[in-house]
Amino acid sequence: MAPLQDDVLLLDSLRLGEAAPALVDGGPMTLRGADSEDDDEREGSVDTKSREKVQKARRFRVLFHNDDYTTMEFVVLVLIKFFQKTETEATQIMLSIHHKGHGVAGIYPRDVAETKVARVTDFAKEHGMPLMVTAEPEE
Repeated sequence: MAPLQDDVLLLDSLRLGEAAPALVDGGPMTLRGADSEDDDEREGSVDTKSREKVQKARRFRVLFHNDDYTTMEFVVLVLIKFFQKTETEATQIMLSIHHKGHGVAGIYPRDVAETKVARVTDFAKEHGMPLMVTAEPEE
C-alpha cells in the first residue's frame, strides 16, 4: 500500500472507532493481547504487555510530642539544628507542641523521617531530655 492510502485507512478506522491497523513492512499486522491462545500459529503478531502502576513514594510526618520536662529552648534548638528551621518557625512549632500536645517538624520520605527521629532522640538523650519524636505516614 502507498503511504497516502495507509493514512486514509488509518483515519477511516479511527473515525469508526475501530482499532487502528498496524503496519509491518508495508503490510497489515494483527495486534493481540499477551493471553492469546494461538500465539505460535500466527506470524507477525505482537504481544502486548501491561504496565504496573508505579506508586508514589509514601511520605512521613515527623512529630514532636509534648512532655513536662523537655525545655522549650531545647525544642527550638533541635528544630533549628536538625530540621533547618528559622528561629521564628521553630518557635511557632514549639508553641504548637506546647499547646496542642504535638507538632509537625517536617514531612519526608520514610528513610529520611526515620533517620531524623533516631538522630533527634539520640541528641535528646545525650542532653538528658526525654523528648519524644515519632514518624507517622502522611494522610
